[in-house]
Amino acid sequence: MNKTNFVFIFLLIATTFNCKNTDNNIPEKPVLQPPVIQNPSPVALSPEESMKAMHLPEGYRIELVAGEPMVEEPVAVVWDGNGRMYVAEMLTYMQDIEATNENAPLSQIIRLEDTNADGKMDKRTVFVDSLVLPRMMLTLDDRLIVQETYSNNLYTYRDTTNDGIADEKVRVYHNDTPDTRNLEHQKSGLVWNLDNWIYTSRQIRYKWTGDQLKIDSLTDVPGGQWGLGNDDYGRLFLSSAGGEVAALGFQQMPAYGELDFENDQYEGDFHSPWPIIATPDVEGGSKRLRADSTLNHFTATCGQTIFRGDRLPAGMKGDLFICEPVGRLIRRAKVLNKNGIRVVKNAYDKAEFIASTDMNFRPVNMTTGPDGCLYIVDMYRGIIQEGNWTGPKSYLRPQIQRFGLDKNIGRGRIYRVVHEAIPPDARKPNMLNASAAQLVKYLSHPNGWWRDNAQKLLIVRNEQSVVPALKQMVLDEPSFGDDLMFWKDKPSLLGRIHALWTLEGLQAVDRSFLWQVMKDKSPELRRMAVWISEAYIKTKGQDVYLHLTKLINDPDTDVRTQLAQSLRYSTPEKAKPMLEVMIKTDSNRKGMVYQAAQMTIGHLTTSLPVEVQTDHLKQADRALVLKGAENFKSLCSSCHGANGKGLQFGGSGMIAPPLAGSKRVNGDPGKLIRIVLSGLTGPVDGKDYPSIMPPMLNSDDEWLAAVLSYLRTNLGNSASVIQPADIKKVRDVVGRRWDPWTLEELEKEGSSKK
Repeated sequence: MNKTNFVFIFLLIATTFNCKNTDNNIPEKPVLQPPVIQNPSPVALSPEESMKAMHLPEGYRIELVAGEPMVEEPVAVVWDGNGRMYVAEMLTYMQDIEATNENAPLSQIIRLEDTNADGKMDKRTVFVDSLVLPRMMLTLDDRLIVQETYSNNLYTYRDTTNDGIADEKVRVYHNDTPDTRNLEHQKSGLVWNLDNWIYTSRQIRYKWTGDQLKIDSLTDVPGGQWGLGNDDYGRLFLSSAGGEVAALGFQQMPAYGELDFENDQYEGDFHSPWPIIATPDVEGGSKRLRADSTLNHFTATCGQTIFRGDRLPAGMKGDLFICEPVGRLIRRAKVLNKNGIRVVKNAYDKAEFIASTDMNFRPVNMTTGPDGCLYIVDMYRGIIQEGNWTGPKSYLRPQIQRFGLDKNIGRGRIYRVVHEAIPPDARKPNMLNASAAQLVKYLSHPNGWWRDNAQKLLIVRNEQSVVPALKQMVLDEPSFGDDLMFWKDKPSLLGRIHALWTLEGLQAVDRSFLWQVMKDKSPELRRMAVWISEAYIKTKGQDVYLHLTKLINDPDTDVRTQLAQSLRYSTPEKAKPMLEVMIKTDSNRKGMVYQAAQMTIGHLTTSLPVEVQTDHLKQADRALVLKGAENFKSLCSSCHGANGKGLQFGGSGMIAPPLAGSKRVNGDPGKLIRIVLSGLTGPVDGKDYPSIMPPMLNSDDEWLAAVLSYLRTNLGNSASVIQPADIKKVRDVVGRRWDPWTLEELEKEGSSKK
C-alpha cells in the first residue's frame, strides 16, 4: 500500500467518524410551558398544522418524514442496514368505537425509502400484507423478523426479486399456542440488545442461532407493555400503562429478577405529566384530572427509547424519552447514577419536551434513526384506547362520542426531531453491502444505530475473519490491517464494548482473553467482562473464581453490582462467601451492591420451583391446579404479585387488589367467573386502583378454569376448584359482555350455582 492511499483512507475515515463534534455541546434554556387550551378542537389537522400545534424547547423543531396517505395507523418503525424504513401499520385497530373487525387479517408492513436524501420518504411499497395487527419487527440482514398479535410464531420475510415486496417467508420460531390476552397486554419490543439477546417487554427473550430463534423464558422479572428501550450499556427500560408507571425495570437486567426502588428511583414529581391541552378522554376518569382538566398522572405511557444518536445536542445522549398519547406529550427524562442506582428525573420543571394542543396527536413509539436524529411514530387518531375500555358503560365512551373522536381514523405521521444548529446526517447507509472490515469500523460510530447494526450483521454473517481485529480493538491496541481496509488510532470506549460483545456473539471469547479484559482500566469493560463470564460460571470452572474474586472490592459500584448479579449462576458454596464480603463492605444498605447481593443470595437459597399445594385435592384436579399455577405466574402475577398479595409500583401504590384471602376468590364462583370474563372496575374493599381488571373473554375456558382453580386452592385460599364447564355456564348467561362489572352490580346480579 503506497503512502498516497494511506493518507486518503486516513482522511476518509477520520472525516466520516469524527466523534468529537463540538457543535453538539449546545447549552439548553429552561422550557416555559404555554397556557393550557381548555376547549380543544377535535378536528383532524394536516401534518403541517399539527406540527405548529407542538410546543418544543428553543432550538428544536419537528420535521415530517412521512404522512398519510403514505402511512396509515403506524405503530412501529425499524430500518435495515441500507436505511430502508419498515413501518408496521395496524389498519384494523379501533376503526370504530365497537372495535369492529379489529382482528381481521388486513394489516401490513410497508417499506419506505428516501431516494433523494432530503429526509422525507418518497417511495412506498407494501412489503408484507394480510397480517393480524403486526406488533414486533427486527431486521437481520435483508430479512425482517415479524410477529403478529395473538400469535407466538415468528417469521422472517425477504424480498428476493428487489421489487420491495417480500416473496420469501420462513418460520424461525414455532409455537402454535395463541396469545389470547388483550392486545394491549401482549409483548412488544424485539430489540437486539448489546448482550446479543433479543428482548421483548414480557418474560421472553430470544437468541439468533443462524437460522432459528432460541427462546429463553425468564421468571420473576418485571413485565412492561407497549415499547422497550435500551441504552449504550445494555440496560433495558420498560413502562406500564396499566400500572400508571412511566419507567420501570431499569435497575438490572430481567435475567436477574425484578428490582425496583419505588420512590428512590424517581426524582421529584416524576409521575406527573404536564399537558398543554385538556384531556377528557382518560380511562381513569375525573380522578385523573387536575382542576384545569389536564392529566395529573401518567396513564398511557408507551414507546419509550433512550436517545443514542449524534445529531442532537450532546446533552440529550442517554436521555429517556417516553410517549404519553393520552396527554398528547413526550417526556424527556435524565437518567442519573446515584451509588449504582439509576434515577430518572424530568428534564424540565413542570413542562415536557414535546406537548401538543392537537387532540389527535398520538405518539406511540420512538427510536434513534440512521441519521442520528430522534424519530416519533404518531398514530394520529381519535381513539387510542382499545375496545375493552370503550364499552357502553365506560367512562370513555361518552367522552369519545362528545368529541367525535371515533371518526378520526386512517391517518398517521412519522416525524423526526432536529436541532437548528446541527444538520442531520444525510449519508445513506449501505451496511448490507459493506465488507466485514468496514463493519468493524462502524462499531465505533458515534451513532448507536450504526454500532448496533454493525454488531448484529457481523454475528448474523458469522464473520470469523475479524476475530483478531476485534480482540485488538477490545484491548485498545492500535493496528493496521495488511490491506488497510480499516484504520484506528484509539478506538472509542463504546466501540471497544461493541467489539467485545461481537466476539461473544461469534463465540470467540476464550478464557485467557476474558481474564485480560477483567483487568482493563475502564470499569465499563471490566463490568462487561464479568457479564460475559457467566458462561464460565455456569460450567463451574475453578479458574473463573480466581479472577472474579479480585473484583470483590473493585472501586466501581457498577462492576461490583454486576459481580453480585452474575454470581446467581454459581453455587451457594462458591458464591455466598463472596457475596457476604460484598454485603459487609457496602455500608449503604439501600445501595445497589447490597440489594443485588442480597437478591442473589435469596435466589441461590430459594431457586427451587414454587411449591403448589395439591395434596388436599382429588387426583383429577391436581393437573388443573398445576397448570393454573403456570398461567398465574405468566400473566396474573405481574399485577397481583407472585404471592397473590398485590404488587407495589412506583409511587402510585398497589396496582391491583390482593388475591390472597380475598372474599371474592373464596366466595361465589359464579361472581368470580364474571369478574374474570368481563373485568372489574370501581373501588374494591373501599380502595381505588389505577386501572380496571380487563376482560378476558378471549381466553379459553380451560385456561381460565386452571388459573381460577389455582387461586382458590393456593395462595392462602381454601375454596373448591372450577371446571371448564363452569366457565361455559357463565359465558352462556353473560354472553359477550365487555363492560367491566362493579361490585355493586355483581351483588344485584346474584350468583350462578355450579
